[in-house]
Amino acid sequence: MTRSTSASSGPAPGPSARAAQRRAQRPGPAVDSTVVQDYLKAVWAACEWGGTGASITGLARRMEVAPSTASENVARLVEEGLVAHQPYKAVTLTPEGRRRAMAIVRRHRLLETYLVTRLGFEWDEVHEEAEELEHAVSDRLLARLDAVLGHPTRDPHGDPIPTAEGRLDIPELVRIETLEPGDEGVVGRIKDDSRTLRRLTRAGISLDTRVRVLKRVADAGSGGWSSIVRAVACQDGRAAGQDGDTHGSGATVPDGSLWVLS
Repeated sequence: MTRSTSASSGPAPGPSARAAQRRAQRPGPAVDSTVVQDYLKAVWAACEWGGTGASITGLARRMEVAPSTASENVARLVEEGLVAHQPYKAVTLTPEGRRRAMAIVRRHRLLETYLVTRLGFEWDEVHEEAEELEHAVSDRLLARLDAVLGHPTRDPHGDPIPTAEGRLDIPELVRIETLEPGDEGVVGRIKDDSRTLRRLTRAGISLDTRVRVLKRVADAGSGGWSSIVRAVACQDGRAAGQDGDTHGSGATVPDGSLWVLS
């Protein structure tokens, strides 16, 4: 007679909860553990678009851990030769850390692309799924996915996908908030933020959409600023508003959330 047991009487945690549990762990001896990969990717994100590095506070916030935990984990990564850090200065990647960060970034962005283009996921719901899958897929499977997708150069949000050889082509982009009301630009990158992505979807705006800045507005809640943008041409070249298109009201985009081709 056998007896089956479950690890939990409640529902299994979702991708977001599992990611938070993993990030609260400390890196072990294995330099390619999931925790290490998550930290390297976080430092990469802080540097990719012209940033000078990641702060301990920023890493703690992104990894959803206490600053003391983030500081301890960074110290371990310094010992492993994957990051460089001086007190009160930014955390940056070493050449080896950069190589490993690019590998996990490649996995993440290829998976996001596959989930959207082949499995029908929306672009605002793939991030957490890719967070889980990126640590599990083999190099062989990743190579197959890359080939099936036709070796894409960017993910659904416009972020460039590193090649298997470690080459990365970053497009020349400018933030939408640098444009004046009335200026136009073609969307080249969108921050992977679910709320912003849903707003843009409702306004008929995606990658390669030509948009016009309508005006700048203050956000009373955050104290920051946003741009209100509207699509003026669809990806197929059709003018926005034709054939029943009702997206003319535009979308409010917080600063630092949308980039256009320069």
